[in-house]
Amino acid sequence: MYNPAPFRWTEPTDLRDAIRRIAAGDLVTVGPEGPEATFLPWLVDDDLTTLRGHLARPNPQWHRAGAARALVRFHGPDGYVSPGWYPSKAEHDRVVPTWNYEVIEVRGTLRVHDDPEWVRHLVTDLTDRHEADRPLPWRVDDAPGDYVDGLLRAIVGVEVLVDAVEGKRKLSQNRPEADRLGVVAGLERAGEARLAAAMNEPGRSGPAAPGPAAAAPAGPSSP
Repeated sequence: MYNPAPFRWTEPTDLRDAIRRIAAGDLVTVGPEGPEATFLPWLVDDDLTTLRGHLARPNPQWHRAGAARALVRFHGPDGYVSPGWYPSKAEHDRVVPTWNYEVIEVRGTLRVHDDPEWVRHLVTDLTDRHEADRPLPWRVDDAPGDYVDGLLRAIVGVEVLVDAVEGKRKLSQNRPEADRLGVVAGLERAGEARLAAAMNEPGRSGPAAPGPAAAAPAGPSSP
């Protein structure tokens, strides 16, 4: 992805934790009929070398892709940024709209697991991960065994053996601090609390751009 230096997100532990927080992303592969994508929940291991998920058996993506290269995209909070939120607008009007967001791209080799025990283990881990904080966690074993067996036969496991991870945080790091704070306030008023919180989190937005806001480009702001 296009990733200018001010927006690059490189800390592996942060990326892993963000993937766990986001939890679901798009599996993208290219088969004989072109690109295909499926939105899936994922588990990531501690050292960010493997993603695990599952597809519905009728979904043709798993057998079209085979052991192909795969891309998984995880999308964090995002939202529109109005130029009216920049205090610098009152100074020179050289401001334009843009879009702030967080995204992580994971690339690797796809491996298919058409194996009931592998899939059972995955589904158990995935369930335990998302039920862990509930007062009465539901467990796979709570459902009748024959019912679970039937559902497991309806899915296949997929694993991405990761060889590259790239993150991008476009959170107004290229704006002066006053403009960045104006964006945070504007997002809060617009009900975009998650994106505003991301911009306020220590270390998330990075240092403010030096120099006057007039240095910002006059043309449309590229994502």
